[in-house]
Amino acid sequence: MWPGLPQGEAWKLAWGVLLANKTRALLTMLGVVIGSGCIVLVVTVALAGQRYIVGQIESVGANLVFGGLADPGVSGSLIPADEVTPADLEAVKDGLPNAVTDAAGTNTLQMTADVNGVERPVNLVGVTEGFDRIRNLEVLRGRYFSPDDMPSRTKVCLLTEELARRVFPYENPIGKEVRIGELQFVVIGVFRERLATLGQTEITHESVIVPFSLLRYYTGTEYFKTIYVRADTSEDVPQVTLQVAEILKARHRPGARYRVENLTGILETARGIAMALTVFLLVIALIALVISGIGIMNIMLVTVTERTREIGILKAVGAPRDAIRYQFLMEAMIISGGGALVGILIAISIPSLLNFILGLFPETEGIAVPVSWISVAIAFVASCSTGLIFGYLPANRAANLQPTESLHYE
Repeated sequence: MWPGLPQGEAWKLAWGVLLANKTRALLTMLGVVIGSGCIVLVVTVALAGQRYIVGQIESVGANLVFGGLADPGVSGSLIPADEVTPADLEAVKDGLPNAVTDAAGTNTLQMTADVNGVERPVNLVGVTEGFDRIRNLEVLRGRYFSPDDMPSRTKVCLLTEELARRVFPYENPIGKEVRIGELQFVVIGVFRERLATLGQTEITHESVIVPFSLLRYYTGTEYFKTIYVRADTSEDVPQVTLQVAEILKARHRPGARYRVENLTGILETARGIAMALTVFLLVIALIALVISGIGIMNIMLVTVTERTREIGILKAVGAPRDAIRYQFLMEAMIISGGGALVGILIAISIPSLLNFILGLFPETEGIAVPVSWISVAIAFVASCSTGLIFGYLPANRAANLQPTESLHYE
């Protein structure tokens, strides 16, 4: 600073200049508000999206391996011996005793349920023991199948929450009877999946699950459409996938084709897409900041032109070039820093408000919109840097004005 003018006084001068042109300063600051707020919101949306997508996949089971008989295509053919049977599932359990923690098989049929003389289409799902653990089922009323229900072929069933609400809207469904085809079932429970599973499930909104052995009454045979195997650790998933495929191929004729997959690839793809989306949206936010920086530069250039005579007076009383440059950079910093703070506060308040609203509904318990404090720091630093970078040209121009020409400027 030039002699006799403390740094605090320089900040007051900068504030005074901006307050004298409040409308211009606020409009210039608006671009920084939008840019900094966008950075925080973009990262927040990306994190929330990534958490949701990854959570959906992991809810199916990050350690899950699933397989079944592959579609042979137009030219292929299937024979009954190709179907995956309970014996195949037992062979998988016995062949991988240390790498597998749970295994289950399912088959589905489109049937019609009759309740009190009213018919409606339902998805009948036959399941083996362990299906509830693998599919993360939550029993809302009643109970799940007991160990005795499976081998004894007890005619009991569980209804999805949506189906129970529609067929028994005004009464407790537990103990009620549902006729599906020729069999009469007693409802012992109402359930739902704990988390949505991206369509990778047999369970639809209107599903009935029964012990797998009862499907023989409808199909005449016992075979699985899908078998599920849960690996002990995520590191075991690739090896378990290969071994399950080998066991199925070894137990059937050479021409039979089986698909055995896992969700590891989907999980990594989802994370990659979320990261790419984050980078893309951040670039857009940074473009908004650059545009706001150009606005700061243009306004500051106009300000330099309007204050040419003032700059000449400051130089005439001994103000060095660095002091003049510093003065204008402070004005740019106040605009960019103030805009960054306002934009960040607005961006933080939006997720906070959403979290408050989500907390009012029991069904959204555990769901939260995250705020990345790293993005807050990045937004502030980027905004202030934008002010410095785009404010330097006008500041440098002001510092290089000649005193004699400046004093004669009108």
